[in-house]
Amino acid sequence: MTFFEDLKWRGLVKDVSSPKVEELLNNGGVTFYIGTDPTGDSLHIGHFSSFLIASRLKKAGHNPILLIGGATGQIGDPKPTAERAMITKEAVQANVDSLTRQVKKIFGFEIVNNYDWSKDVNFIDYLRDYGKYFPINYMLDKDIIRRRLDAGITYTEFSYMIMQALDFLWLYQNKNCIMQVAGQDQWGNITAGIDLIRKKTGKEAYGMTMPLITKKDGTKFGKTEGNAIWLDINKTSAYEMYQFFINTEDDMVIDYLKKLTFLSREEIEDLEKLHLEVPEKRIAHKKLAEEVITFLHGHEEYEHALKISE
Repeated sequence: MTFFEDLKWRGLVKDVSSPKVEELLNNGGVTFYIGTDPTGDSLHIGHFSSFLIASRLKKAGHNPILLIGGATGQIGDPKPTAERAMITKEAVQANVDSLTRQVKKIFGFEIVNNYDWSKDVNFIDYLRDYGKYFPINYMLDKDIIRRRLDAGITYTEFSYMIMQALDFLWLYQNKNCIMQVAGQDQWGNITAGIDLIRKKTGKEAYGMTMPLITKKDGTKFGKTEGNAIWLDINKTSAYEMYQFFINTEDDMVIDYLKKLTFLSREEIEDLEKLHLEVPEKRIAHKKLAEEVITFLHGHEEYEHALKISE
């Protein structure tokens, strides 16, 4: 099984911008980026699968860059239903600093902040050098924009797509970054960046999205009564995380093992067989908890959480 076939078996491929993506991922050596806006001072478990796929690509010989949106975080990616609340510049910077420390500790990726290259772009240059490449009809055709038209969307949110496309262009030109990887809700922003690179440089860049991880009813994974399961152990203890995974829906636990662990196909299929034979023992759930907590916080914290639980 090739690397790309493994990603598909795990359910980690939703869209690709070109058939060439499969070849690129199988061959290794691709510099790619994945981004997050600093809307909080910690990542949560919903982010984990996205960042874990970057770790998978790194293990397969690719070069990941994590972009933390110190600039885009001050604007806010359009939500499907309403405009995001603005957070202060000071809060954004505090979150950038916190996320940078967290990601370095957990994943060890190269980290960039889009504020570094966005802060010097003045409004006239923004319109002349970037805005002219985005026809209004093109932007209106993007799914997230189209869904917001009836409820209303501000020019600020409307511009987010251009800012993210600028990020991809900057990384392409300065870091030899030829691919963006993200959740499926970012497809419109990814293709905008690909189009901008092609129009400005005449060259091709690539994108891949993965399905968002959800519960059986379609709600976001990692949300319990409105509270996220944080990757910061000071916000969500290893014990709390263990309990979260132990109580995962039976119908979803194998899916989460595929997406949230580095266990092989054979190991996961063996766990699936045991899960179907003796579901009351929650063997798959316990393994899921062990793998994620050990990856994030180390084996000692996992053992501590297990001892408390027992």
